[in-house]
Amino acid sequence: MPDSNARMLTRVSALALLFLLGTAPHRAPQTIGTFRLHVPAGSYFAGSRVRVAAEGVSGPYSLAILGPGSIDRDAFVAPFVNRPVWTTVVGASSSAVAYAAIRTVPPPASGHVIAVATYRGGIALHDERTFAPLGNFAILGAPADVTFLPNGSFVTSDTDGDTLTRIGRRPWSITNVSGVDSGNEIAADAAGNVFVSDRDIQGQGALTRVTPDGTVTRVTTGVTAEGIALDSVRHIAYVSNVNDKSIAAVDTQSMRVLQKIPAPERPFGIALDERGRRLYVVSNVSPSMTPGGGFVAEIALDTSAPHVVMRSANLKFPLGVAFDARTRRVFVTDEAADVVYVLNAATLRPARTPLQTCSTPWRPRVSGGRLYVPCAGEDRVDVFSLASLSRVRGAPFPTSGYPLSVATWH
Repeated sequence: MPDSNARMLTRVSALALLFLLGTAPHRAPQTIGTFRLHVPAGSYFAGSRVRVAAEGVSGPYSLAILGPGSIDRDAFVAPFVNRPVWTTVVGASSSAVAYAAIRTVPPPASGHVIAVATYRGGIALHDERTFAPLGNFAILGAPADVTFLPNGSFVTSDTDGDTLTRIGRRPWSITNVSGVDSGNEIAADAAGNVFVSDRDIQGQGALTRVTPDGTVTRVTTGVTAEGIALDSVRHIAYVSNVNDKSIAAVDTQSMRVLQKIPAPERPFGIALDERGRRLYVVSNVSPSMTPGGGFVAEIALDTSAPHVVMRSANLKFPLGVAFDARTRRVFVTDEAADVVYVLNAATLRPARTPLQTCSTPWRPRVSGGRLYVPCAGEDRVDVFSLASLSRVRGAPFPTSGYPLSVATWH
């Protein structure tokens, strides 16, 4: 994209554009000369901010639209619609014209929904029963995680920016909250408070709380905050600090660090048991970093000095972890082996052979009797039945680019 000082993003004459392009809707990027516009594929919900990239143009150019919606600098802002509509985005320079089409769809009806945080495509919503795509919500940034609030709204943050976005579903509404820097994982409590691990704020990791009224409070937790495990009963959030080998226990009411718990090297994904007594921590190292690779450690929390009481055998390159209270199993994704390890929570020994899954499995999620596994390297989400550990029919299903996390609403 050209430098903003050299770019003019203005509405051009609709008559001139109609003369150049005609009035027929367009479904694929087109060019006149060497100028080309790029927009992400997919259908978008109202309020989405979809970046429009330009290629093959030097000097100033303008953006305009034919159809509903608006242009805000280099982004298309999707309109509220009651049926699917197409909008043509037009770029014009002194010597060339290019155009592309973006589809806007109505907000999905409340009900069984899967939300997938995709680094390149925003939040992709799917029907939980059929896995059919419903549409995307683009935040003009890169989401790393998503979660649902008690009222069915969902929330995400820009891992490369400083904004948290809350999307209300009844009615459909968008609220942006600034001051949430480099957000990694997200968790929410029953009161609707949102907690975000902040990867880097002036060289330190942190935990940010955003209350329902938008008040932002932050506390430093360590170096490179990543995973979150929330104990809503005791009002404690556990935050893994990847680069200082610690877990910070944070009082979610006062937002102060209660203690720093020693952890294995590169603590990444973390999961809490249903009683809040055991914390399962992934040591995210590979054989090239540490001989033997990583492992999963169990930390006892019901002591005056929480500490590691057990660890698994070495795993190739483990990353994410989820705990299933009903079967007392721990699921661990391996980003190099493309498997999900199934471990006995009491012993951290294999409960069965690993589940073969798609490429680069990221953060697993246990929900509604299923295990969801987003596969970042393959733009798919795998799904297994917790009862049988067999793959659910229709899985793995395609989603938007580089999926990192899954949340469900029943």
